[in-house]
Amino acid sequence: MSSLPIPFKQLVHMLERHYGRPKPPIPKGPLELILWENVAYLANDEKRAAAFQALRTKVGTRPEQILAASDDTLFEIAKAGIVPHLTVKKLRHIAQIAHYVFKGDLHSVLKKPFPEARKEIRKFPSLGEPGAERVLLFSGAYPVLALESNGMRALLRLGYGEEHKNYSATYRSVQKALEGNLPQDCGFLVRAHQLLRQHGKEICRTKPLCDECFLKEKCQYFRRLSKKQKPYR
Repeated sequence: MSSLPIPFKQLVHMLERHYGRPKPPIPKGPLELILWENVAYLANDEKRAAAFQALRTKVGTRPEQILAASDDTLFEIAKAGIVPHLTVKKLRHIAQIAHYVFKGDLHSVLKKPFPEARKEIRKFPSLGEPGAERVLLFSGAYPVLALESNGMRALLRLGYGEEHKNYSATYRSVQKALEGNLPQDCGFLVRAHQLLRQHGKEICRTKPLCDECFLKEKCQYFRRLSKKQKPYR
C-alpha cells in the first residue's frame, strides 16, 4: 500500500539493523507459551524468564506435573511477580484446562481454522484476543501480526492505523492498516513482534525519546510534534 509510512518489511529490517536479531523465544509450543504469559504477574523480562526456567526444572511444564506440584513450590516460582498466591491458582487452572479439556494435547488446536483456534486458546486465563494470537503466532502455526501494547504504540505513532478509545478497536485498526502487506512467515512476524516491543520499551515509550529515534524522519507523531513546537525568540 502506498499510503503506509514505511513498508512493513523495510521497517522490520530497520529495527533489526538497530537492535540486532532477537533471540528465539524461550517457550516451546502453545502450552509453554500460555504458562510463560502467566508464570510471573507484572514481572520484567528477566524475572519472567527466571520464573519460567524454574517452573521447567523444578516442576515441569506438562499438565500432570503442575497438578502434582505442591503449592509451596509453585508459590516460590510465582514470587517473581506480584500476587503469587493468585498466580499459583492460575497455573493450576491452566494445567486443569490442558489436562481435562484438551487431554494434554494443545497441538491439536493448531490444526483448526484460525478463528476457531484463537477461540480455543482463549479458554485459558489472562488471554484476550491479542494474547491468544501471540500464542498461535509463536507456536509457528498462524502468520498473524500479534501485538502487545509497546509494539502497537510504536506502530500507531509511525502512522499505521488509528487510535480509538477501545483498545481492541485500536489493535484491529493497526492490523487492518497492514492487511495484505505482511509476509506469510511466522518466523519473520515473531521477530517483528519482538523488535517492535523492544522499540516501544526503549525509545517509543509512553513519554517517547523522539530525539534519539532513528525512525523519527518517517514518524507521523514526530512530524506533528515538530509542527507544534514554536521557535525560540
